[in-house]
Amino acid sequence: MWSPSHTLASLVAGSLLLQSMSAVAAGSCERLVVTGSPDAPPYLWRDPQDPRHLMGANADLLKEAATQIGVKVELLYAGKRSQALEEVRSGRMDLLADMPLNSAELQSLDFIHPPITQNEIMVWTRVGQVQPFNSLEDLRGHGGAISEKTRITSGFDAAIKAHLTVENQANLTQAFQKLMLGQVEFVLAGRYAGLAMIQTLGMSKDVLAQPLALDRPGLYLALSFNSACDDAWLRGQLAKKMTELAASDRSSEAITRNLELWKAQLQQPVSAANQ
Repeated sequence: MWSPSHTLASLVAGSLLLQSMSAVAAGSCERLVVTGSPDAPPYLWRDPQDPRHLMGANADLLKEAATQIGVKVELLYAGKRSQALEEVRSGRMDLLADMPLNSAELQSLDFIHPPITQNEIMVWTRVGQVQPFNSLEDLRGHGGAISEKTRITSGFDAAIKAHLTVENQANLTQAFQKLMLGQVEFVLAGRYAGLAMIQTLGMSKDVLAQPLALDRPGLYLALSFNSACDDAWLRGQLAKKMTELAASDRSSEAITRNLELWKAQLQQPVSAANQ
């Protein structure tokens, strides 16, 4: 028999069902705990004013995207690169904000396409370098240097190891100093990191980048399979925002802004020694 109480119960049940379906559609993640490399400026690095957190272009761009989809983001320092990766793999943290595409990590991470930013690896030489250095073939037989902190694609890394003589240095400062001393003929470094470093070291009139980039590693957002936030809704929303970002100038603006911030920090002797 129909009764008002039955109608009320049905309405309540229907309302709860709609709320539940709405929650699923909108995603259940309200807060992302994010980490990444502490030494990849201007994309991501440890905030000297607040060492528990990370700052940089990727941090700014991710926060902007997250705000638009209604998700809170906190970018935390989790140790060196390998430690940050393990924190996200395990699910103790949700997402990496600057992960190069790596087929070995596809079993533990969801890479959001397209990348949030892209780097360009340039060949840096002394002004007046006669030999053209526009390709890997041009670099054969010439000694070079690269910072251990410079991230490149796996294919480019394999090509360097197979065909070139390139010394690993602890940081960009040491790599460029070897170039100026004539101990190497070129340095492989990111366009923006190299630019900031030669300006900081007072080498702007002595060192320049060759016109062609030899490698263009993308830096991706990568969600952990073990994160409670790794659902279809969030992946779709982030992919949409990354696509919008790729079609705009916001990425280059964020990189330029953070490059200036990093250069200002490099004026401090302690900071410069650690980059």
